Amino acid sequence: MPVAPSPVGESSVARNALVILAVIAGGATLYFLASILTPLALAMFLAVMIDGFARVLEHRLPHVSKRAALPLALLLSILLFGGTAAFVATNSAGFVTQLVAYEPRLDGIIAQVALVAHVTNPPTVDSIVRGLDVSKYLGFVARAVQDFASTALFVLVYLAFIIASRRGWERKAVGLFPGREERQEAMVAFLRIRDGVEQYLFVQTLTGLMVAILSWGAMAAVGLNDSLFWAFLIFLAVYIPVAGGVFAGVAPPIFALVQFDGYGRAAVLFICLQTIGVIIGNVVYPRMQGRSLNLDPVMILLALAFWSAIWGLTGAFLSTPLTVMAMVVLAQFDGSRWIAVILSADGDPQQLKNKRPNEPPDEKLPTPLKRGLSKLTGHRAKQS
Repeated sequence: MPVAPSPVGESSVARNALVILAVIAGGATLYFLASILTPLALAMFLAVMIDGFARVLEHRLPHVSKRAALPLALLLSILLFGGTAAFVATNSAGFVTQLVAYEPRLDGIIAQVALVAHVTNPPTVDSIVRGLDVSKYLGFVARAVQDFASTALFVLVYLAFIIASRRGWERKAVGLFPGREERQEAMVAFLRIRDGVEQYLFVQTLTGLMVAILSWGAMAAVGLNDSLFWAFLIFLAVYIPVAGGVFAGVAPPIFALVQFDGYGRAAVLFICLQTIGVIIGNVVYPRMQGRSLNLDPVMILLALAFWSAIWGLTGAFLSTPLTVMAMVVLAQFDGSRWIAVILSADGDPQQLKNKRPNEPPDEKLPTPLKRGLSKLTGHRAKQS
């Protein structure tokens, strides 16, 4: 009697369809719970950043102990973010005042564009502002400020609890997986996510500083007003993939058109900024980044669109780290590994080619987890 073939194809199709439905349901959940999850995601991102900063201080400064590294990193981070907020608040008022002073120049540019477009009665800046519903936009601005304040408060609360419960989570990670191999695989995945996020932060910060400093030199050379403030905005924009580079290369020349008579300085600034972006983006950045992220460039662009649609500006800033985390997690399961392969740059989301064959199983584990593993192993040996 012939045996019927096993429906391997059907089970594979059903499994892939289930994974796709799970991804869609997860995306919908992330969208509808954005007000709750975005502060938590930002807090976790800041916690990883502060933890990496603490380890840098511990290794670079010989007089800083491991116990004092985390409080010192937290204090320096608070001072850094506080100084950033003060700098933005101080320079924003003068920046807006400069824009108001450029109203005649803006009217002239609008008239020139209208002449090229064959528009007989071009509008002016004053008429555009009067046509706007000021009360509507004031309410929008007030809601935006209120949302930002509440989000910042929740981020700080989440961050405080994450840092306070750090050691507890390390102990939970030891007892969460009963088998040593499962525990080892989970810790390798966690370390890959942490190392990827830290490497991304380091490279983006360093290349952002390069772009900002060189851009500041170009803007100061042509005499653009508020060039230091523009350099700071460019530094922040570099953290957003693709869109940040476009902003850095296009926004200052547009304002140069408003400030200067003629197009010469704006054209020179545009060429300089584009040259800086091409050199940093195509020569320096790939050499520094290497294979640490292992994300396909097309997938980075799609991830930017996806996370921006779900979480807005927060999603744009966190799109690359969140995609790295998703790729590492999806690679751990057979049913979703094909998604991780698509997200990866070389088809090896787990980077098996880079693993050393004789690498000790606990070599990359953090010290608290090593101690936990040894205690757990000794406890079980005594019981047996």
